[in-house]
Amino acid sequence: MLTDGDVERWLREDVGHRDVTNHVPGETVGRLVARESGVVAGLDAALAVFDYLGCDSQQAVESGTRVEAGDTVFEVHGPATDVLRGERVAVNLVGHASGVATKTANAVAAARTVSDDVAIAGTRKTTPGLRGIEKRAIAAGGGDTHRLTLSGMVMVKDNHIEEMGLDDAIAHFRESASFATKIEVEVERPADGRRAAEAGADIVMFDNLPAADVERGVELLPNGVLAEASGGIGIEDVPDYAGTGVDVISIGALTHSAPSVDFSFHTG
Repeated sequence: MLTDGDVERWLREDVGHRDVTNHVPGETVGRLVARESGVVAGLDAALAVFDYLGCDSQQAVESGTRVEAGDTVFEVHGPATDVLRGERVAVNLVGHASGVATKTANAVAAARTVSDDVAIAGTRKTTPGLRGIEKRAIAAGGGDTHRLTLSGMVMVKDNHIEEMGLDDAIAHFRESASFATKIEVEVERPADGRRAAEAGADIVMFDNLPAADVERGVELLPNGVLAEASGGIGIEDVPDYAGTGVDVISIGALTHSAPSVDFSFHTG
């Protein structure tokens, strides 16, 4: 959840110990304008910056909207010093979040060329302090946020299996987890997916496997167990994995490698 403390920290980081640049008299109007096509996200955070500074804002589009070069995203009105002080933080937030949303939308579009049902999901490979913004950007792009924190779901990974063994690791976490908590197990061989499901996994993640191996693993799963493909999957690979029968394709690059969408801020 976004707080005033978050905004204060962002502004303090940008202003430093002495702000001379933005000491401009009078009132002004600022507009955030797209310089390229993309799916907009991060508007809630950007407008929170201007609200914190006491500026009035008018949003022109909703998060999740695709804009083209020249489109105005929002306007702000207020003292020139405050409008200019919030400019860079707001542009950075919207540019980064929109990059995540745009990359997600591209991945969803690639999946839809093969499957109408497979979900495109993010991961926990997010920027510290910006997870909420990045996860909302994934949702704006039509993706699934996956688990938001470690508490959202038990993930039995390779290190757990190395320490305890597959069956014992699942049993250990099943004893500790709430009845409402799902257990996902990461496997690296097609046959281990069925073994994990029979040991109590609700979801099986086929990690770092070629699409053909994922398809074999999905075929072996009992009914009712969800299948996820993950690990090094790029946008160009999505159609191959969407055709394997998995329910979810998770892509860390949606957040850790999304290029920013270019926006400019004009005043006057």
